[in-house]
Amino acid sequence: MLEPMPQVKAWSDTISAVREQISRVIVGQTDVVEQMLWCIFAGGHALLEGIPGLGKTVLVRTIADTLELSFSRIQFTPDLMPSDITGTNVIRFGPQGAADAVFQPGPVFSGIVLADEINRASPKTQSALLEAMQEQTVTVGGETRKLPHPFFVLATQNPLEQEGTYPLPEAQLDRFMLKIHVGYPSPEELKEIVRRTTSGPTPVPDRRTQVADLLEIRQASREVLLADEVLDYGIRLLMMTHPEEQAAPEAVRSYVRFGSGPRGIQSIIAAAKVRAISKGRLHVSTGDIAAVAVPALRHRLFLNFEGQAMGISTDAIIKEILAVLEGAR
Repeated sequence: MLEPMPQVKAWSDTISAVREQISRVIVGQTDVVEQMLWCIFAGGHALLEGIPGLGKTVLVRTIADTLELSFSRIQFTPDLMPSDITGTNVIRFGPQGAADAVFQPGPVFSGIVLADEINRASPKTQSALLEAMQEQTVTVGGETRKLPHPFFVLATQNPLEQEGTYPLPEAQLDRFMLKIHVGYPSPEELKEIVRRTTSGPTPVPDRRTQVADLLEIRQASREVLLADEVLDYGIRLLMMTHPEEQAAPEAVRSYVRFGSGPRGIQSIIAAAKVRAISKGRLHVSTGDIAAVAVPALRHRLFLNFEGQAMGISTDAIIKEILAVLEGAR
């Protein structure tokens, strides 16, 4: 049953308050912050891509502080082992010399886990996050342990330096609700960054949002109205990412090898519902779906050889699909 409108305004104000507190620390990056909030309030994981030094780590830590969630950072390196993430059983000797196996939790046991430069670790280590991201559990030594609730993985990767990296397999990419591009700041934003970081105390959020509010909004977003015609719009969008689809644009048929799977539309709808709440609405519009489409699908479209050779952007392909859909309305 849908909540009355005053409650929707309270939820919208909560999201706005989180956004405001983040802006006390992070300069600019409005779209990045907005997409991060869609993802977190929908209960998903995010992959942030951007060159070093753009404040990705600070952003994730600030979100953890603002939402009062425990935070851990894992620096992914080629020699990182799965047990360095999940934890392991260690032998502990008692006062009488008796040995006992005790589980030592790894850094994955936190509310927000920053997987820094996730593509630098081997596939074996990357796969250690698969169960955690999907099931929110960790299995070590035959025993399954639950992770904190809520639990988020926010991973970063550098799009420029690819030497010695292990690209994430499709199965793991698909578990990220959104892939967020972190762009370079403008000259004015750079000036403000310098002012904040080279003089006076380091800015920090001065007001916290309770975890209960986060969980309440997440649950409420599942009840946001989704009309059949709006869902049909989203389904058409997803189907047009497949090159064999008759209605797909020429760019899709020419440059895309595989389109998005079902998790694509699930991510679009989940993020669109949170966006609707943030705008003070209890229904999803086609505008919400169009707004979340690029970060929800850019990592779910796989280019063929010709598309890769020509440097075709999946963002441009998704925008072309949206333009075709808009023209057909």
